[in-house]
Amino acid sequence: MKKLITTLVVLAVLLIVFLMLGPFYILEEGEQAIVTRFGKIVDYQTESGLKFKMPVVDNVTKYTKKLLSWDGDAQRIPTKENQFIWVDATARWYISDVALFYETVGTIESGLGRLNDVIDSTIRTVISENYLNEAVRSSNQINLITVKEDVSLENTEDAETLRNLTATATSQEEIKIGREGLSNKILAQASEFTKAYGITLQDIIIRQIRYSDDLTESVYTRMIKERNQIAEAYRSYGRGQLAQWQGKTENDKKAILSEAYAKAEKIKGDADAQASRIYSQAYEADPEFFSFYRTLESYKTSLVGIDKIFSTDMSYFDQLYAGSNK
Repeated sequence: MKKLITTLVVLAVLLIVFLMLGPFYILEEGEQAIVTRFGKIVDYQTESGLKFKMPVVDNVTKYTKKLLSWDGDAQRIPTKENQFIWVDATARWYISDVALFYETVGTIESGLGRLNDVIDSTIRTVISENYLNEAVRSSNQINLITVKEDVSLENTEDAETLRNLTATATSQEEIKIGREGLSNKILAQASEFTKAYGITLQDIIIRQIRYSDDLTESVYTRMIKERNQIAEAYRSYGRGQLAQWQGKTENDKKAILSEAYAKAEKIKGDADAQASRIYSQAYEADPEFFSFYRTLESYKTSLVGIDKIFSTDMSYFDQLYAGSNK
């Protein structure tokens, strides 16, 4: 009996020591683990729960099963037509083969480093093999857009004419792959390399594309040219309106002057007729006095400034010497 008790005590002590050495570990939801013994993989677990390992000799390395993000640095890359652009991309990935990941990469930080090399080089390769419009557009919808200026004029016909003059139909080269297609192509090529590390890429997205300074300058130049063309359309329309209004004003001026001249001539004619009638009535009333008055009025005009008259023996001067010896 005593021997049995001693045996049970020893077993209890050993069990307590064994439990203190930690033969169990807990794998949380969303985790996976590699169990190594003297550096060699002896087990791996991908399901959550209470797991067993050999105390002291076994080491457990845990990894997440969740989607992880990769954010690379923007790269300055030349396109197929040698136009430089800045490409900023992002990706999502997860550890699909934990044993292979442990053997080839080891840590999440090292995995991000491998992704930097693979994704950056793949992006550079794919972008440099395609034209600029493939990288910045995802569809040909832009070619269906016609931009019209907002013109506000009282005359709707003139407003429509000006809108047609300033309308610009966007004409871009047709794309075959597009930005989304390039992202898928980058994903397919990069995935071939990441499989060797136990990594699966969920997606790669070109987050932003920025023009380099020289390309930005050429874009601004083209935009300025387009706005200058629209401005010239406005100026041309304005010159046409100016000529139209000047012509209308000149015609109105001529019409007004012509009407005024006609009225003036009519008034002159009426006045001359009235004056002739008055003269005729005055002559009939006293012909002798009328002749005398007309002669004196003539003297006022013809004799002004005359210093000498060598002969007055003419009927014109009769009124000067009337009633006297010449």
